[in-house]
Amino acid sequence: MRLPKHSNIRSAYLLECSTISGVSKERPLGGVDYPRTLQEFRDWFPNDDACVEYLELLRWPEGFTCPVCDGAGWRISQRQMWMCTDCGRKTSVTAGTIFHRSRTPLSTWFAAA
Repeated sequence: MRLPKHSNIRSAYLLECSTISGVSKERPLGGVDYPRTLQEFRDWFPNDDACVEYLELLRWPEGFTCPVCDGAGWRISQRQMWMCTDCGRKTSVTAGTIFHRSRTPLSTWFAAA
C-alpha cells in the first residue's frame, strides 16, 4: 500500500497515526482521520491535488480498481481521470460522490466541511 506522495500529507498523516491507537498506518480512514486544526488542514490540503490524493486513498485503499470490471488502471493526470486497462472505462475519485460534476474546487469543499 502506498502512502500519499505529497510530503505534507504524508508527514501529517504519519504523525496523526502515531498518536491514535488502532488507526491503520498505511492509509487514512474515512470518518476518523481528519486534520484537527486549521494549520493542520492547510498543511494536509494546500491545493486541489492534495485533496485528490486524499480522496484516492479513501476510495481505492488497495489502488485503483475499475467500478465496472474490477480491472487495474492508470491515471490520466491532466484531467485527474483513471482509465481501466481492461475495459477502457474512465472514472475519477469524485464520481458518484457529492463532489461529482461540481465546478467548485475540492479545496473549497474540504474547507467548508
